Amino acid sequence: MALVCVRMPKYPECWSSCGSCASGNVFILELLVQVGETVARDDNILTLETGKVALDIPSPWAGIVREIHVIEGDTVDEGARLVSLEVP
Repeated sequence: MALVCVRMPKYPECWSSCGSCASGNVFILELLVQVGETVARDDNILTLETGKVALDIPSPWAGIVREIHVIEGDTVDEGARLVSLEVP
């Protein structure tokens, strides 16, 4: 088993051109997983709030949540560590 880190994905291109969705800070609105929980690929792990839009972030892998690196209310930048998963 390997340990992988799910990171904050790149912001959509449209955010820099229009700016509406990303007005204000991007922060963690809600954590949808807990340590020890098993997630499937594409299960949502958290919800971001961008000021005007709530955006669910899915897991790119299936595995077991071993560590959560953020808490609700945290602001996050591209590439920030979100959770660590133990994957087969």
